Amino acid sequence: MRSMALLVLGLSAADAQAQAFRQTQTDDYTRYELQAPGSHAFRIRYDVSATAAGARFYFNAIRAGAEEEVHGVTDLMSGTPLQWNVVTGEEARRAGMENAAAQSRYIQVTLARPVPAGGQARVRIDKTYRDTASYREEGDRIVFDRSLGIDRNSVVLPAGYELTAVSFPSQVAEEADGRIRVSFMNPGPAAVPYRVEARRLPPRPAASAATPAAPRGGPANASAAAVAAPAGARVDYRFTERAFEDRDITYFLNQPETNSFRLYHDYTETRPGIDRYVNVVRGGSRASNPSAMLLDTGEKLRVETLRGAAITQRGVDIGQAVTPETEIVVIWFTPVAQNASVRLRIEETYTDAGRYLLNGDELIWDRSFGRPRNTVILPAGWYLTANAVPAVITSTSEGSIRLRYVNDRPGEIPVFIKAKRR
Repeated sequence: MRSMALLVLGLSAADAQAQAFRQTQTDDYTRYELQAPGSHAFRIRYDVSATAAGARFYFNAIRAGAEEEVHGVTDLMSGTPLQWNVVTGEEARRAGMENAAAQSRYIQVTLARPVPAGGQARVRIDKTYRDTASYREEGDRIVFDRSLGIDRNSVVLPAGYELTAVSFPSQVAEEADGRIRVSFMNPGPAAVPYRVEARRLPPRPAASAATPAAPRGGPANASAAAVAAPAGARVDYRFTERAFEDRDITYFLNQPETNSFRLYHDYTETRPGIDRYVNVVRGGSRASNPSAMLLDTGEKLRVETLRGAAITQRGVDIGQAVTPETEIVVIWFTPVAQNASVRLRIEETYTDAGRYLLNGDELIWDRSFGRPRNTVILPAGWYLTANAVPAVITSTSEGSIRLRYVNDRPGEIPVFIKAKRR
């Protein structure tokens, strides 16, 4: 009996050791919806991807000083609810999270499937915090004042409030229900003190009786004529919430004599029924060795490269005219179910002598980026001598220079890099 008990204890210890992991994550996005002034409450929708291979749990730290209410957790791949409970730091460590802080509290989420090697487990945590330090009233203003370490964030004002101040460059948009949203992308690695101020809008005046029409040829007609003239402003301009966009691309530059670079592009498809991703190869470039992976499961996906007439024959719509020079890479996957999504990683090698080249003894990279998050890694043995668009610059574990660009605005940024051999 004693030997059997020791054996069971030994197996349990070994099992616990096998489950131990150091939690890592990516693609964090937080939406704060400010509740009624005076409540000090804000509802949080937190999207995050766990990346520690083999992990069966994700732990979301509860900020000290906040009173929390958890409404639920969702698996973003399937759209189904996940089990969760609140634990101490010591309990998180016993459940396998090696880097849990002993003094902290966590929302422990049981993942729908262990994190696949090289993949992700995407979850959405829905909770409400009450925190007088972060959300309060100051005179006739409400203030949201919080250190934000997450890269992508948005704050939604209560209904009937106008934005009067925000501390860092932000997008502003009106939601369908009339509430004002500010969105912020943090380009650097450190948390920033994000402060949003707002005040109540005055009551709208009651609708008055229709104003009598002005005589023909009077000021009213002149005004109408001015409005009818073509507007130079983009009166129908629509833009997406840049912070919510989760496309991310990394370029690994090969030696410049090859004019080639390997890249991977992460993309989430949410539209029900969609069964493919189509990448139109940029003019002047050539794609080779494409591959794709479903990050949620680690599954390798079927990939095809099509050119010219083959695109039309396969019935693939690329949203533009097909010419003999048109080249596309198509990634096929199981159609997206209702309320579900898939996260893809597409890899390929590009050759583009017009945008990536060796000029004398200098490497030249001259390529525009339209996605919100972009990374360029210089080839081994090269040091940076010029960078036109501001970037966060670090080194990889192998010593190569890494440049991280956060494009927080609609449209493209013209990235220009020069480097020399060490």
